[in-house]
Amino acid sequence: MPRLKQPQLNLKWRGTLDDYVTAIAWSPDSQQVAACDGSGAIQCLHRGTQQTYCLQSSTGQSVDALAYSHDGRFLAAGGQEGRLCVWEMTQESPALLTTLENPRTWVDQLTWHPRRLELAFNLGRYAQVWEVETQSVLTTLAFESSSVLDLAWHPQRDWLAVGGHQGVKIWQDWDDDPAIREIPAASVCVDWSPDGQYLAAGNLDRTLIVWPWDQDTPWRMTGFPGKVRHLAWAETIPLLSAASGDCVITWQRQGEGWEAELLDGHTQTVNAIAFQPGTTLLASTAADGYLCLWKGGHKLVQALKGVSGSALAWSPDGQTLAMGGQQGEWQLWTQSSRGQGFR
Repeated sequence: MPRLKQPQLNLKWRGTLDDYVTAIAWSPDSQQVAACDGSGAIQCLHRGTQQTYCLQSSTGQSVDALAYSHDGRFLAAGGQEGRLCVWEMTQESPALLTTLENPRTWVDQLTWHPRRLELAFNLGRYAQVWEVETQSVLTTLAFESSSVLDLAWHPQRDWLAVGGHQGVKIWQDWDDDPAIREIPAASVCVDWSPDGQYLAAGNLDRTLIVWPWDQDTPWRMTGFPGKVRHLAWAETIPLLSAASGDCVITWQRQGEGWEAELLDGHTQTVNAIAFQPGTTLLASTAADGYLCLWKGGHKLVQALKGVSGSALAWSPDGQTLAMGGQQGEWQLWTQSSRGQGFR
């Protein structure tokens, strides 16, 4: 790993959870961040005061998914117990709004609608959409060919993309059959581009596929070292990052196609990637203990050695990067003034 000058990030805060940090989520106003772990604990931190509180104590079974609603009023969590919990976060003291029990089903994928208080989550071979106002399930969608492996709402339209064996299904109306983007493998992760123009799928057969939003003929990238485990889009340009094994690859729209670049920085499994909001600065963290920053999504400008990373999330205002570790560490990093020019 090369030594790099002018660090972009400085450590602002550090704390610990009981186990491997499985997920991190920021409130939309960037004032609160929540982290969960493999023991079932959930901890919240107020960025301004750096005060923490325990939202849920260890249960002995992991919490694997965590997300704030678009207005920041609600925080949802799901995990190994099959229990989906939703807290109301607007009170002086957060209050548990509801708990949905799903015995013998691992709820490890959930995502809020970008404009409505509707929560989509996996339930074995089904996806369900739950509504806050009525506190009821709006619809149950059958994926059929396998368990649901990932979920993603379209950023502007009321479309839900669901990944699993043999590709992606896109529901545009709960009462109609979904549009199908078929591939000969399982789609492990799916994500819409921030402008809604592209849908990406990372797959078990070591491929990455991108479809235009209105077409079923995709672009395809092959040759990854293993399954494509994580995806991240930049907000400002059509730039997609994918993690597979110890590799991070970026794919940028060029002319009629896409240009790929391998980022050489990690030596062990990359566990999380995330673009800074409003920029093309990419963060990656891996089991090798490095947190790396990539200018323009391709040039290494900082490599921090310390925590074997397991989760990453930028605050929506782009000022703070939260990172979780395999030993329960979680940290907040802020951008130094010297790093402002590296975006």
